[in-house]
Amino acid sequence: MRAVIQRVSSASVTIGGAVKSSIGQGLLVLLGVGHEDGPEDIDWLARKISGLRIFDDEAGVMNRSVVDTGGEVLIVSQFTLMASTKKGNRPAYIAAAPHEIAIPAYEQFCASMSSAIGKPVGTGEFGADMKVALVNDGPVTICIDTKNKE
Repeated sequence: MRAVIQRVSSASVTIGGAVKSSIGQGLLVLLGVGHEDGPEDIDWLARKISGLRIFDDEAGVMNRSVVDTGGEVLIVSQFTLMASTKKGNRPAYIAAAPHEIAIPAYEQFCASMSSAIGKPVGTGEFGADMKVALVNDGPVTICIDTKNKE
């Protein structure tokens, strides 16, 4: 799994002109699911993201997690994170999991994140044409790939 995590002041997902989900302060997570991703990737990534200390403490040091701050999380599926650009100028998406793998993995990741932060998460809609709006706070943007844990 690959994730791009952005610390935000606010974020939202609009589908067909209607806002599907919106959050205030917290994390926007763009999530790509690969062929080889399984339950261990889902659990590890949810724990890692929920524990990331990227919010300021009283001294202005990034020392608090989204859980510590009571922040919200919005998770948007994004298969393009699995793109390979090794050859030519057209990205190849062969590493992206097919729908029958990716949809359940995305849904399980959302459930795991909800459990990890102790509240519901906002979501997009898998496969939909989504308009994502955000105010990146910092800016702070972190990339994580579960295949590069060490």
